[in-house]
Amino acid sequence: MLDVRGIHKVYEGRGRTVEAIRELTFSVAGGELVCLVGPSGCGKTTLLKCVAGLLTPTAGEVRLQGQVVSAPPPGMAVVFQEYGRSLFPWMTVRGNLELPLKQKRLARDRRAELVAEALAAVGLHDVDGAYPWQLSGGMQQRVAIARAIAYEPQVLLMDEPFAAVDAQTRAELEDLLRTVWRRFGVTILFVTHDIDEAVYLGQRVLVLSSSPTVIMEDLPIDLPDERDQLTTRSAPRFAELRAHVYGLVQRAKQGGRAGETPAAQAQPAERIPGG
Repeated sequence: MLDVRGIHKVYEGRGRTVEAIRELTFSVAGGELVCLVGPSGCGKTTLLKCVAGLLTPTAGEVRLQGQVVSAPPPGMAVVFQEYGRSLFPWMTVRGNLELPLKQKRLARDRRAELVAEALAAVGLHDVDGAYPWQLSGGMQQRVAIARAIAYEPQVLLMDEPFAAVDAQTRAELEDLLRTVWRRFGVTILFVTHDIDEAVYLGQRVLVLSSSPTVIMEDLPIDLPDERDQLTTRSAPRFAELRAHVYGLVQRAKQGGRAGETPAAQAQPAERIPGG
């Protein structure tokens, strides 16, 4: 579904050159949920913008179903972290969801059907007439997710979408995302700085190095497909995977790169930070 081939990104300006991404190559199969995690400032958002066609890479290419992405493609939707800025406050929830559907020139009945289905999927079937500023932060982010899935994308890109909400709401949104993913079968590339979240959500976790960014490891997450916040997070295998990813991220912060042998293996801790 999605191929990222040798992406390299260099920023130039005011006599200064910054190599943000050195070379990234990976693929995401149709219907897969893949998480990207790495140290702060490692280029996760830059990579996502390149994948979305919002930023032109210096070298390499992104392909969506074999077609080169040179601008935002019609088969892709993005959910950003700052939900308050991605929703139009003067439009109702229904109006926010319908806007991209109008650009697709869908008939009014079809638009109404997609909006109703998307809002029901995120548990907001009764707020279509409300305005975003009348909703809580968690509800606003649900609206942003609903708008993305109403668009019927082949690929959904998510840039730390739950970072700005409280812990309880974040857990609810994580479970909502996995429910939506299973229901609609959309391919998801999910960027997060939170190690626990990456392991909980993903079928695979791509661990990125510090900038200039390369992939340190492409880690399969061999947890049961059915997951819940209590059982999954308390499972020994979850702790092992979390500790492994945490160790890689710590190596990355110290300048470690892919294929290097760490001086010491990270040991599972009683409480491991989110990264």
